[in-house]
Amino acid sequence: MAQKRKPPSSKGDPRVFDPHFKGPVTNRRCTDVLCCVVFMLFIMGYILLGLTAWVHGDPRRVAYPTDSTGHFCGQKGTPNENKTVLFYFNLFSCSSPSVMVNLQCPTTQICVSKCPEKFLTYVEMQFTYRQDKNYWTYYSQFCKSNSVKPAKTLAQLLLDDDCPTVIFPSKPFLQRCFPDFSTKNGTLTVGNKTMFEDGNGKKRNVIELRAAANGVNKILQARTIGMKVFEDYATTWYWILIGLTIAMLLSWLFVILLRFTAAFLFWVLMLGVLGIIGYGIWHCYREYSILQGKPNSHLTIYDIGIQTDISLYFQLKQTWFAFLIILCIVEALVILMLIFLRERIRISIVLLKEGSKAIGYIPTTLIYPFLTFIFLSICISYWAVIAVYLATSGVPIYKVITPEGQCKYENNTCDPEIFNTTEIAKTCPGAQCIFVSYGGKSLYHQYITTFQIFNMFVFLWLINFIIALGQCALAGAFASYYWALKKPDDIPPYPLFTSFGRAIRYHTGSLAFGSLILALIQMYRLVLEYLNKHLKDAQNRISKFLQCCLKCCFWCLENVVKFLNRNAYVMIAIYGKNFCRSARDAFNLMMRNILKVAVMDRVTDFVLILGKILVSGCIGVLAFLLFTQRIPMIIEGPTSLNYYWVPLLTVIIGAYLVAHGFFSVYAMCIDTIFICFCEDLERNDGSTEKPYFIAPTLHGILNKKQLVSPKQKE
Repeated sequence: MAQKRKPPSSKGDPRVFDPHFKGPVTNRRCTDVLCCVVFMLFIMGYILLGLTAWVHGDPRRVAYPTDSTGHFCGQKGTPNENKTVLFYFNLFSCSSPSVMVNLQCPTTQICVSKCPEKFLTYVEMQFTYRQDKNYWTYYSQFCKSNSVKPAKTLAQLLLDDDCPTVIFPSKPFLQRCFPDFSTKNGTLTVGNKTMFEDGNGKKRNVIELRAAANGVNKILQARTIGMKVFEDYATTWYWILIGLTIAMLLSWLFVILLRFTAAFLFWVLMLGVLGIIGYGIWHCYREYSILQGKPNSHLTIYDIGIQTDISLYFQLKQTWFAFLIILCIVEALVILMLIFLRERIRISIVLLKEGSKAIGYIPTTLIYPFLTFIFLSICISYWAVIAVYLATSGVPIYKVITPEGQCKYENNTCDPEIFNTTEIAKTCPGAQCIFVSYGGKSLYHQYITTFQIFNMFVFLWLINFIIALGQCALAGAFASYYWALKKPDDIPPYPLFTSFGRAIRYHTGSLAFGSLILALIQMYRLVLEYLNKHLKDAQNRISKFLQCCLKCCFWCLENVVKFLNRNAYVMIAIYGKNFCRSARDAFNLMMRNILKVAVMDRVTDFVLILGKILVSGCIGVLAFLLFTQRIPMIIEGPTSLNYYWVPLLTVIIGAYLVAHGFFSVYAMCIDTIFICFCEDLERNDGSTEKPYFIAPTLHGILNKKQLVSPKQKE
């Protein structure tokens, strides 16, 4: 008969001295009802916000370019339906510093059906118009008014801003007319010209025109890259899906291998790490020895100072000697860890085997990450749609923009219909009344920023709630496995479905409570990042240091809360208590087994991280060989990629996320089994009346007591 363990003192705690406890409690009641009600009210408000934003917003304002009057180019059912391209009257003004400040080019912009195809100034057109009326027909399509003939003088034209003073060969780029640059004998040209008239009596060269075009390109550069990335995805999407499918199969294979060869895999991975570090030590010593016999080998880092060319530091023996010392220390620490923590490592290996066995009995748990992915995708999509609709809510807003940005009315709102008759046009020559954004003066439009903050907060709350729901559901399923005395006969039917239903029906409030705490911390971190980005230049060293400390503290706090929440959800899944009580019980249980927890978590995480790296690394190597045409004799990949690293990184990151989804189930299984084991030791003593539920293999390592024999259990 095994010696009885004295249970922890917890007067009134129903978890202790319950000889009939056989697994997750089935007789439950709703917990944290108040938080559940608040959570539901926030969701209702979130839905109401989405409907309101849908009524007021217009995502077409993002898809179509907008002219100076706020009208869309190419929108069906409008006068601009056949005018799909945006044309700039004076592209030279786009090189102004105000372009990047106001994100608008300070010149008139109109929608046209096609871009100009030849050089022509307004003055030249007036002369040629007398011989050929078609010149004005061609030129007038780039003007605002539909005058019968070009009767205005150049001065009147500049004052009324009806037509551009010059047009030049252009091509549509991102639905905007840009100069058609080409290279002739190594010289940059536009329409085979390097010098041309700007319509105001000045000679301009192509370099100035390119500088002006680059002013607009600074705004559109992200969209340019986005278009090329989209083309690469359109070419390689099926290869990406194949890579993710292979990653899923490799992850599944890794899970199967852990069940049978966990010890072998772990020690192979550890020997691989030691081998890589050992190779690094040999390479550093080899480089150090080679540099030892070369001239100037006495030079140190202090002698060459700070250099922008990093390769110079690798020509110093001092650099390789420092690397040699660091790698030797790391190698020694890893070896010492393996020696002194070998018993704890055995614990983790057996936990991996037990976790693999549990997943083998409940294989539906491997499908749950796909359900989580669907829920997360819905939340992310809903958040993004609301953000776009909120950003495009309102009526067009016009502001005064000048080429040099030196007008006292700069950024004041204006009316384009009467702007030329106002005092601003006379006080600030060259000022334009340009469309900048959408907004309004109603109560709804005044709180757009507040609605965006609310959108982000509820989004974070929902994301954390979905993750919490998954952890609680999986914990309940694996707890059902652990507390089955005769496995798998005593495992209840459909444990994952039953656990998921219990979590939704009884513990929505508790899960919302835990996810609310995390959402508040994450929201505060986002606020700190926002302030750091917008007040970077106004901060001194002390404020930057304090802000860095705050960011570090909140990062640590977020990870601690995640750890506590995770264990609290396990206790909720087992006992059905509220969040605070479950968090307290989980914390006390962890503190009573702190050494086991510390070693088990770190070693298990280490094995699973290596597994993720192994899966994503294998997929990454195969994708690299495919997308760079290194294995054409085996399989021919895509040949017309703009950036081969775009699908490559997508496959690698996707493979890592797929592996993370599989291994997160595995990690939750191990955490649940460990908590159940600690509870088992405190509840039972191994006697016939109170037998242990854990497998004899795991108990023999974690506890020196002898398990009751199978015959005694019967």
